[in-house]
Amino acid sequence: MSRIVFMNDRLMPEDEARVSVFDHGLLYGDGVFEGLRSYAGRVFRLEAHIDRLWESARAICLEIPLSKAAVADAVNQTLAANQLADGYVRLVVTRGAGSLGLDPTRTKNPQVIVIADTISLYPREYYEKGLRIVTAATQRTQSAALSPRIKSLNYLNNIMAKLEGLEAGCVEALMLNHKGEVAECTGDNIFIVRGGALLTPPRDAGILEGITRNAVLELAVQAGMIAVEATLVRHDLYTADECFLTGTAAEVIPVVTIDGRCIGSGTPGPITMRLSKDFHTLVRA
Repeated sequence: MSRIVFMNDRLMPEDEARVSVFDHGLLYGDGVFEGLRSYAGRVFRLEAHIDRLWESARAICLEIPLSKAAVADAVNQTLAANQLADGYVRLVVTRGAGSLGLDPTRTKNPQVIVIADTISLYPREYYEKGLRIVTAATQRTQSAALSPRIKSLNYLNNIMAKLEGLEAGCVEALMLNHKGEVAECTGDNIFIVRGGALLTPPRDAGILEGITRNAVLELAVQAGMIAVEATLVRHDLYTADECFLTGTAAEVIPVVTIDGRCIGSGTPGPITMRLSKDFHTLVRA
């Protein structure tokens, strides 16, 4: 079935959606995006995602040609047009078409694109039995070079680490920053449980501050847990009681081995499973 896509000011069939070969989003990865989830017809934390999109765009001096309200409406229109109650949305803003060369001032007509579809990032068995991940040799891009808090169209750093994970037989890989500290995985934030406390790397470790990550921190506090941002190294992960990842597409998924080392009991832990259950309750509330 042909999907319906929103571009700039209207909905259209996917085979009519076109982006210029001179668009700097295509040529140079010059643009920003967000991934969102809808549950029972409602987008989870839509306002937070749109605020982060605007923050990313402002950081790269990209003016989005629609208002926040118009973009939110476009997201909901696209879900409705595709008859998706539980779906995944990719919201993209490109720099627009321009001349060959890096100069962003020689571009025009930034493109606002909304795509909605279903998604199943990981098989159900991974949520029940846990993921195996490995540490990638590819480092997280240094914040001084390109802030990881900008959710840009250039994801090559993450893709290179993802390839390392796939070549090792794992669907996800851990990325360290230039100081050897734990940053995040290629598409998800990471948490550990130690002594009943929840720990996750801080923003200055070189992470994207995930919407799901923040929701899980809130849920942990509501459940009476100690939940803190803390600098972590691999030793902390290897010796943790539990480990799990969070992300818009992944939601909350347990990790049971890292670099071949068993984490805790080698099975999804009770705190991980409780937070996963609480998260699913939250998104459908």
